[in-house]
Amino acid sequence: LVRKPEKVCWVEAAGTVRDGVRAYTALHYLSHVSPGKTVLVMDGASPFGTIAIQLAQHRGAKVISTAYGLEDKQYLERLRLPVARVIDVSNGKIDVAESCLEETGGLGVDIVLDAGVKLYSAEDESDSKSQLLPHKHDIITLLGVGGHWITTEKNLQLDPPDSHSLFLKGATVSFLNDEIWNLSNIQQGKYLYILLMVILITDYIADILFHFRPQLDEPIPLYEAKVSMEIVQKNQARKRQVIQF
Repeated sequence: LVRKPEKVCWVEAAGTVRDGVRAYTALHYLSHVSPGKTVLVMDGASPFGTIAIQLAQHRGAKVISTAYGLEDKQYLERLRLPVARVIDVSNGKIDVAESCLEETGGLGVDIVLDAGVKLYSAEDESDSKSQLLPHKHDIITLLGVGGHWITTEKNLQLDPPDSHSLFLKGATVSFLNDEIWNLSNIQQGKYLYILLMVILITDYIADILFHFRPQLDEPIPLYEAKVSMEIVQKNQARKRQVIQF
């Protein structure tokens, strides 16, 4: 249990916790974000991407993000602290690696938070959303020296040439699994600390910048919980769903 600040409402607290824990784990424990770093957040208009962008900005990092359509791009450009560059990949004509290298003067980004990666060639990907994902080679290409690649792709396969490229850059690959904090009793203190920091940062930025907010749909009454769960399980929910008793 952690104490909820008065300025953070219950709905926003509930909608922030999961993505907040994931973002804090990725940026603080897996990649050690700090001022001056460049962070690439894939699918920045997603609930997780929204929190990750704002948390990285809060720590003084420069943020680049990809968008899956015009609506997502406009949302990212309207943030209180706009990202340095929004890369719209919806038409399939924009090269993410080239855009990131151009934005960083050819040096590459320090931290990459993906939203899944394309493991095979385009013709092998049947899902339309998979077509928008960057190929793993693109991420390795845009990663800077000593960079950190934080992946949500649990079936990531790196071939020897991929490992060799990462070795030459001194880069690391970490798997983002926010459930790890519950797998060991010795980690419980860190888990409570993360929960506390997520809520406190939400309170602080809400007061100062007025825009540290999760991507939430309207609260859903309990009798619609089953329908909402089915939508979530089918990956049809673009925003976080919060059940209000």
